[in-house]
Amino acid sequence: MTTIALIGPGAVGGTIAAWLAQNPALTVIVCARTPFAGLEIQTPGGPIIADPAVLTDAAAATPVDWVLIATKAYDTASAGAWLDALVGPQTRLVVLRNGVEHVEPFLDRLPVARIVPAVVDIPAERDAPGRIRQRRDGWIKVPDDAAGRAFVALLAHTPIAAEAVADFKTAAWRKLALNCAGAVNALILKPSGIAHDDGAAAVMRTLVAECVAVGRAEGADLPDSLADEVIDGYRSAAPDGINSLHADRLAGRPMELDVRNGVIVRRGAAHGIATPANAMVVALIQAATRP
Repeated sequence: MTTIALIGPGAVGGTIAAWLAQNPALTVIVCARTPFAGLEIQTPGGPIIADPAVLTDAAAATPVDWVLIATKAYDTASAGAWLDALVGPQTRLVVLRNGVEHVEPFLDRLPVARIVPAVVDIPAERDAPGRIRQRRDGWIKVPDDAAGRAFVALLAHTPIAAEAVADFKTAAWRKLALNCAGAVNALILKPSGIAHDDGAAAVMRTLVAECVAVGRAEGADLPDSLADEVIDGYRSAAPDGINSLHADRLAGRPMELDVRNGVIVRRGAAHGIATPANAMVVALIQAATRP
C-alpha cells in the first residue's frame, strides 16, 4: 500500500487528494488546520467523494511514501511541522504550487533528487472546507526523471493529464505567463470574463510580454504568440471563473503576488530587463489591500 499525505487541502490540493483516493491501492491522508468531513468534488464528469484520514495535529503523523504540498508559497513555514513528521529516509516531496521557485524552499529538508516540482493547471474553487468545484480536468507537469515519472503513475487512474516533460523550465514559465495575467482580475475584482474587454486584455498582454522576456533570459523557450494564447485561454474559460489570487483578495487572505508577479520583477532586475507593468500591478494590489 502506497501512503500519500497532502498538506493544504484547498481547491487544487483537495481536488488532487480526492482523485488519488479513488484508487484503493493508495492510502491518502490530508493534513489541515481544521477538521472537515470528507471531500466532495463537483468534477466535469460528475461528483466524486472521498473519505481520507484528516489530521490537524502533526504529532499524530508518521512518515509516508509521498508528501504533496499544495499550500500557498507564503505558507511554507507553517508546513514545517508537518514535514518534520511526514518525511522519512525514502519520502518523496511533490511541490504543487504556482511560480518558478518550487525546489529552493525545501532543499534544507530533502535532497533535490527526492523533490518533484509540479506545474498545475486545474481550475477549481473551494466553496467550503472539503467542498470544491473543479471546472476542468486540468493537467500537471513534472520533470522527466525517476521521481517525476513515479508521481505521474500515481495519477494514472484519474482524468487529470499528468505528464513528465523534458523541458520543465519552459513548462513552469508558460504557466507563470498565465498566472501573471490573472493579477488584473485580482486588481479590479472581476472574473475571467473581463478578458473580453479589450483594455483589460491589453494590460494582460503587457504583463505576459514582460514574463516572456524574463523567462527567455532564464532559459525558457517561450513563443512570441504566448500573450495571445493566454488571452484566448481566458476568453474560452467560464466567464465567472475566479483565479486563486482573486479569491484570496476577496476572502481577505494573504496573496501570492510575489510568486506570480513579483518574481518577474525580481528576476527581470537580475537580467537588466524592465518590467514596469508587473511592478505596477504588484504595487497597486498591495496599496489596495493595505490596512
